[in-house]
Amino acid sequence: MESTGGSGDVPEEIKGWNWGAFFLNWIWSIFNKVWIGLLALVLPFIPVVGGIGVLVMAIVLGLKGSEWAWKSRKFESVEQFKKVQKAWAIWGLVIFVIGIVIMVSTWSIVAGMLFGSGASLDY
Repeated sequence: MESTGGSGDVPEEIKGWNWGAFFLNWIWSIFNKVWIGLLALVLPFIPVVGGIGVLVMAIVLGLKGSEWAWKSRKFESVEQFKKVQKAWAIWGLVIFVIGIVIMVSTWSIVAGMLFGSGASLDY
């Protein structure tokens, strides 16, 4: 079965949550030709929407990304589609975990510098 890129029915076995689209929203969108995902680049600059908008966009891409990618890009088969999307999910998780480790490390270093030196901040 070959995706015809924009036409035809979406196979049931590919419907469902897409971790790659969720974690790597705008990057995933470019490579899968799901242009609505580029909103994740613009939303942080809209004052009222900001980070909440990015989170909502990530959730929408997680929910609908597989269907949109199937319709937007050509795949040789359902198996190839699943393989490609699994790779995106793995890389998304790896980058997410690295980001968490960097944040926790940074917070720990800053907290150690502020509170672990024995210096008093009382005036």
